[in-house]
Amino acid sequence: MDLKFNSSRKYISISVPSKSQAMSPHIKSVDDIIVLGMNLSKFNKPTQFFICVSGVFMFYLIYGYLQELIFSVEGFKPFGWYLTLVQFGFYSIFGLIELQLIQDKRRRIPGKTYMIIAFLTVGTMGLSNTSLGYLNYPTQVIFKCCKLIPVMIGGVFIQGKRYNIADVSAAMCMSLGLIWFTLADSTIAPNFNLTGVVLISLALCADAVIGNVQEKAMKLHNGSNSEMVLYSYSIGFVYILLGLTCSSGLSPAVTFCSKHPVQTYGYAFFFSLTGYFGISFVLALIKIFGALLAVTVTTGRKAMTIVLSFLFFSKPFTFQYVWSGLLVVLGIFLNVYSKNMDKIKLPSLRGLCNKTVEERQTRTLSQTV
Repeated sequence: MDLKFNSSRKYISISVPSKSQAMSPHIKSVDDIIVLGMNLSKFNKPTQFFICVSGVFMFYLIYGYLQELIFSVEGFKPFGWYLTLVQFGFYSIFGLIELQLIQDKRRRIPGKTYMIIAFLTVGTMGLSNTSLGYLNYPTQVIFKCCKLIPVMIGGVFIQGKRYNIADVSAAMCMSLGLIWFTLADSTIAPNFNLTGVVLISLALCADAVIGNVQEKAMKLHNGSNSEMVLYSYSIGFVYILLGLTCSSGLSPAVTFCSKHPVQTYGYAFFFSLTGYFGISFVLALIKIFGALLAVTVTTGRKAMTIVLSFLFFSKPFTFQYVWSGLLVVLGIFLNVYSKNMDKIKLPSLRGLCNKTVEERQTRTLSQTV
């Protein structure tokens, strides 16, 4: 139906789409948060939060355990990129299966955007997996907790942003914590290699960018989680396959894994499955509660992963790990506080002094009475 009003100065056209042009069921239900076939929109906010947090902790703790278990297989450490190839293959299959279960299967996000997202995904996951051949797992996780640092540096040089004292203090605490943790690792870990620090730092930079690109693309084009996973990881699979083929790294990895199929492909399947489920709950957490709370939850999960890593896998330990880790946690708290200064009001020093004086006056008055 079209309504048109003509005059010498104005022309207004109002179009109402026909039934055939009506919005697809996928977009109609864009407000529904569906994770692993479960519609979280039917629950209240506290229940949604509990389900998402439980899913993130459960699946990602298993994910971290299996990742370290795979790299504990003797002789596997040089094949981090091949593990990423297998992981991307499984993610693509899982995304394809999930996409078939939804009503709207059309690709909404442009192919060029997916090529960029795939490149960043390959960088963050491939470099992260490869770094485990040079670093202890807790050191890798500590680096992942400090995504704020490259984000702030990029904001200053690319967008000319200015940060408040809480943000600067957070970055300083994280930087000092990272340096202290890395020094401890280099002192007591016999397999420490500076190459691992470079690899995980590059992965951190890619990880800092990819979240913003994914969020913008999904909001702009109303893309679904399963579509994002399918296309970004399948394109990334092609990238890694071409890279391994050109660098002659594919044949040795296939030969090694064929000799240890259970410890490589078997573990990699469950490693990828738990990672895929974990991603689904993280994306749901972002949609419902925002990226800030999601980062806080995933950081807590990473802290728990470090503790479990020391419990399940024998490795050198020093209390310097604890103090440096607490510095990183302090930096994360300052970052959360800086983003919610209007909601989180910490008592000032003057306010504490005034409160102490009032309490003393009240006690004196009560004793006098």
